[in-house]
Amino acid sequence: MSEAASVNVAAVQMSPSDDRDANLARAIECVRDAAGRGADIVCLPELFLGHYFCQSEDAVHFARAEPVPGPSTDAFVAVAKELKVAILVSLFERRAAGLYHNTLAVIDGARGYVGKYRKMHIPDDPAYYEKFYFTPGDLGFRTFDLAGTSAGTLVCWDQWFPEAARLTALRGAQILFYPTAIGWHPQEKDALGAAQHGAWETIQRSHAIANGCFVVAVNRAGFEPGPGTGAGIEFWGQSFIVGPDGQIIARAPAAGEAILLAELDLDDIARAREGWPFLRDRRIDAYADLERRYLDD
Repeated sequence: MSEAASVNVAAVQMSPSDDRDANLARAIECVRDAAGRGADIVCLPELFLGHYFCQSEDAVHFARAEPVPGPSTDAFVAVAKELKVAILVSLFERRAAGLYHNTLAVIDGARGYVGKYRKMHIPDDPAYYEKFYFTPGDLGFRTFDLAGTSAGTLVCWDQWFPEAARLTALRGAQILFYPTAIGWHPQEKDALGAAQHGAWETIQRSHAIANGCFVVAVNRAGFEPGPGTGAGIEFWGQSFIVGPDGQIIARAPAAGEAILLAELDLDDIARAREGWPFLRDRRIDAYADLERRYLDD
């Protein structure tokens, strides 16, 4: 990989309907828009081809899954080649009958489909019943050479784990991408909403600081009803891009769709890591206990 001095990234914040074909067409339209405005890498939000179906446990939703590579990646390969842009595409992967993953496909304009990352951390919380649908990833933490930089691919719940960010950065990632589907339970918003959103933003800014890299968090926006009266999720939008110093470079609005663009100066990574040499000072001889679930003794 010949390194670029800078790279233009785009975070596409969407409000998907539950019409797969319409969402696919809308996503391609957004990729075209972003590429036309100079984007080198475009990241779409988590599971953008439909509503966030994990609000309930219902086997009917397995019909949404598809192979990766497959029909959706084929559509984006053609677009990426035409526009000479890289695209990160979040999909519900059907690996085999009864075996499904939450998968991020990586597509390059010149090389086509170049690989995938399978979400490693799978949540199981009210209205986020992902363990019913997704097997934890088995490909490890990954990076991909795109547009003269090294892109680290992670997905939503992964963004709460410093280990995931660190291991991806240690593989050379200069930018951590987090396609996401996160929001408020309406009944909790008044009491807990500000703290929940603040925690989400803070943890990702901390990944940027601790690893001296850029972070791109790409959320969906809008309300999506769930099963039962009063249920649903109000996705809080506010996709954002963070520099290696933890400062927010760009942020999308809370409501509505948006294409967030930023030019990232890759020399900022060296400046941050030389000023705060956390990688130098890591005590790798003292971290073996991280492989344990909890230090009961």
